[in-house]
Amino acid sequence: MPFLPLLPTLRPSCSIFLKNFRFLSMADATHFNSPKTHLENDPKSTINYPVPLSPPLPLISKDIELSRAMTASSKSSLFCLSRTHVLFEDDWLIAVSKPQGVYCEAVLASVPSLLSDSLDSGQLDTQKKQPELHLANRLDRDTSGVMLITKSHKVAAKLVKAFTDHEVKKTYIASCTGAAPNWQRIGIESGHGRSKFGAWRVYATSDVGRKLPGGSVVRDMATVFEVLSVNGQCCSKDSSELEKVKEKIMVVEEKSVIDFEERKDEIVVRAYPRSGRTHQIRLHCQYLGISIRGDVKYEGVYEWKGKVYDHHELHAESLTFEHPVTGLPAVIHAPLPLWASEAL
Repeated sequence: MPFLPLLPTLRPSCSIFLKNFRFLSMADATHFNSPKTHLENDPKSTINYPVPLSPPLPLISKDIELSRAMTASSKSSLFCLSRTHVLFEDDWLIAVSKPQGVYCEAVLASVPSLLSDSLDSGQLDTQKKQPELHLANRLDRDTSGVMLITKSHKVAAKLVKAFTDHEVKKTYIASCTGAAPNWQRIGIESGHGRSKFGAWRVYATSDVGRKLPGGSVVRDMATVFEVLSVNGQCCSKDSSELEKVKEKIMVVEEKSVIDFEERKDEIVVRAYPRSGRTHQIRLHCQYLGISIRGDVKYEGVYEWKGKVYDHHELHAESLTFEHPVTGLPAVIHAPLPLWASEAL
C-alpha cells in the first residue's frame, strides 16, 4: 500500500505560528489476535471498567497519520488568512472557512495579521486595545469548514456556554463508503470516551457516567444523520418533506455487525451533532458501517477506485446560533469543498 512521503518542516513565510451489533473488520481482527497490551484486554483490569464497542485504531493508521501530521505541520507554518477566508465579521466575532490540512491554532494565530491588514494607519494609531482572540469551536486537522473566533473574553464566555448548553446548531457533510443505508434519517445515541492515552471509542449508552482507566468518564453523544446521495443519486428531500420522515433511533448497547468486505457504495450524509464530543461524527459513521472516506483512524478507505486519499472527507457546513451581543439569529455557511460539490 503506498504511503505519502514525509515532508520536512518548512520555514514560516509569514509572522505566525502557529440492537445487536458486532464489528467484522480488519481492526477487529488485529484487536482480538494481538497480545493483550491494553487495560481493556486484561480481565483483571476490566472487571470494573466499561468495555468499548468500537475497535482500536487499525495498525496501518499509525504511519499514515504521522505522514499527514508532518504535512499539516508544514502547511500550517506557511498558512496566512486572507479576506477570501472570511465568512462573517463584526466588532465581536469573526467567522472564517478553515482549509483542510491546517491546524486550527494556525488559523487563530494568523487572525491578528488579517485584522491589522484591514485597518488603515489612522485606525492603527487610535487603536488602544488589541482584540482578545479565542477559538469558539475547534475542527480536526483534516476537517474543513466554519471556524468561529471571538474578539473578547466576555463574548468568548457567552459562546462557550452556548456550545456547552447545545444551543449552537451545527451541520457537517461527510463522504462515506459502505453498504447503502436502509434508512434516510437516523439518530444514534451512545457513550463516548477513552482510557488514559488511548483512542476515542464508542461505548454503550448504559455506560455513560462510568469511570474509565486513567480517571476519565464515559460521556453521552448523539448525532442525527441524513442521507443526501448514494452513488451520485440524490436522496435528500426539501425541509418540509424531511419533517415528515420518521427518524429511526438507534441506542447503542452492543457491538455492531458490519462486514467491511461488503464496502461498495459511496454515500454522502449530512450530520447534525447534538453533542460536541471529539471525533463524534467520525466515530458514529464507523459504528454505522459507513466510515468516512480517507479516515484511516476509523476504518475509512485509504485507497478507493484507484485514488489514494491524503485526508478524510468531512466538512463543517454551518453554524446557527444567537449572537452573544446583539441577540439576533446568525447562520454562517462555509462554501462546500470540491469533493462535496462533485458528490452532490
